[in-house]
Amino acid sequence: MQAEIVAIGSELTSGEKLDTNSQWLSLQLADMGISTLFHTTVADNIDANLQALQLAVERVDVVLVSGGLGPTQDDLTRDVLAKLASVPLELDAESLAHLEDFFHGRGREMPERNRIQAMFPQGSQPLPNPVGTAPGIWLEVPRANRTPCLVAAMPGVPSEMYKMFREQVQPRLPGSSRCIRRARLNCYGLGESATEEILGDLTARGRDPEVGITAHEATITLRIVAHGADEQECQKKIDTTLSMARERLGDHVFGVEDEKLEDVVVEMLRSNGQTLATLEWGTAGQLAGRLFHAQGRRRDSSGGNEFNPLAGGQVQSGEVEDLQQAAEAWRAQCGANYVLAIGPERVIDEQGAKSTATELLLLTDEGLQEGYDLSWNGNPAIRLTRTAKSALDLLRRFLIRTATVR
Repeated sequence: MQAEIVAIGSELTSGEKLDTNSQWLSLQLADMGISTLFHTTVADNIDANLQALQLAVERVDVVLVSGGLGPTQDDLTRDVLAKLASVPLELDAESLAHLEDFFHGRGREMPERNRIQAMFPQGSQPLPNPVGTAPGIWLEVPRANRTPCLVAAMPGVPSEMYKMFREQVQPRLPGSSRCIRRARLNCYGLGESATEEILGDLTARGRDPEVGITAHEATITLRIVAHGADEQECQKKIDTTLSMARERLGDHVFGVEDEKLEDVVVEMLRSNGQTLATLEWGTAGQLAGRLFHAQGRRRDSSGGNEFNPLAGGQVQSGEVEDLQQAAEAWRAQCGANYVLAIGPERVIDEQGAKSTATELLLLTDEGLQEGYDLSWNGNPAIRLTRTAKSALDLLRRFLIRTATVR
């Protein structure tokens, strides 16, 4: 069984608002074993809406619609569904009573215009909305020599849509004999092309599980999607693929799902009972900020005030004569096991080709040091983010190596 999700609203096609409903609905359908083939976003135009839904009911078995169920002139979904099914709109007395009670419960008279929200295409079923004024619509659209297409229209307000889908729509959808499960693997230090080259056949088209590669602010994420008869079969496929990807990518892999580099570094330091201080120029405190928020996330999840690995963070401006000397002084002042230092950015001109470079330095309380010049001539919008992440990755790799030696 395959689905299409149609998001309705000129605020979406104009870019004023972001369509997050379609993403959420796709994930819910996938958990049911229903694949989403299309996302369609359409403005508040009755002809465009009708064309979009006519196309959708012909090419998929399930169509989920969000938006366009309000009482205003630009809310067209009920009219479009009536045209789609070639039936008139009819008043549903129970829905009208719910609307009147909704307004009376707030000490207000129901505006006459809201009466339209109790109108439904003939033959459809109202989907009650206990937390809003817009009922949903369930409609089965006949198709020649085929099973009907199942259409569910829900409010565009996310909280109302979530509840309606779970309580009203999901129980009406037939269970699929197939299961779909997903996983993510996060890496750092490689580009998309290099990652694909290393993974080889794991990213081949048509492979199950499917492995996609996404780059975001210098972090590479592998998106793994498995299909199977049940969750156990899917998980077995995912585990095998994760194991192969880890083996091929080595220490470029740092985490799974929503884990960030800073989360991993904070946990490694906490497990070792070690502390870290940061010193940075020209990065607007990105390194210290990332570590601070990671520590907060960990405290929230653990539910207590346990050992804090962050000994201190300092942001500097201007120039520095000796980054190592400044870092050592700051490490000693904080009493930290490590200090991560990011030096000022400088311009490098090699045979007329200009680029920038930033010195990254790691010092330990045992007098060890590691570091390198991070050069950059790419997208300036992610320069600071990449610099902070590269510093975190420098420490992460050092902690992995020293743990192996021990």
